Amino acid sequence: MLTLCYCPSSCSMAPHLVLEEGGEKYVAREIDCANGEQRSAEYLRINPHARVPALGLDNGDYISENIAILPFLGKRFGLWSDDPVIEAKMMSFIGWVASTVHPAQAHFRRAERYATDPAAHANIRAVGITAFHGYLREIDGLFAGKTYLFDRLSSADFYAFVLYTWGLQRGFPMRELKNFTAFNDHMRERPSVQRVFADEKIEV
Repeated sequence: MLTLCYCPSSCSMAPHLVLEEGGEKYVAREIDCANGEQRSAEYLRINPHARVPALGLDNGDYISENIAILPFLGKRFGLWSDDPVIEAKMMSFIGWVASTVHPAQAHFRRAERYATDPAAHANIRAVGITAFHGYLREIDGLFAGKTYLFDRLSSADFYAFVLYTWGLQRGFPMRELKNFTAFNDHMRERPSVQRVFADEKIEV
């Protein structure tokens, strides 16, 4: 049985959603990130990077990072493409979110990670806000004329859905992004999304 180590409202929401959509029984293990459980000796044995998500596999091994976990789960649950070109595009999107979009929101939420001088924090936050908002607009364009990012519902869509949720939680004017909003509204009708929102106590 799979085990997901997650923190509510973090990027681990993406594999949490995929697991719920997949329909297999799994263990959801909430990590108390607010109080530093991700840095405990026990958790560091699971993921020495002290981050979520971490996915426990059937054989007892763990893998970390959404760029690995989301394709793995997508292939397991039929939420991935067999077409090599579309697969490459999916990997490109997931890699871009993990390496660029996610760090932009970390810049405005956790500026202290990026500079030890408090005087620099305001500028880091401002740049992060501008960058993240720009990426949200870019994703809005990706959904133009489409229900999903690629040929059908995939792990990549659940990652995109997390970004829309973050936008709402961070106070961005998300309803102005018409294509992205239509996607969000469609996804919220899925029972898997409703179950994860209830489990992670998300109210946006």
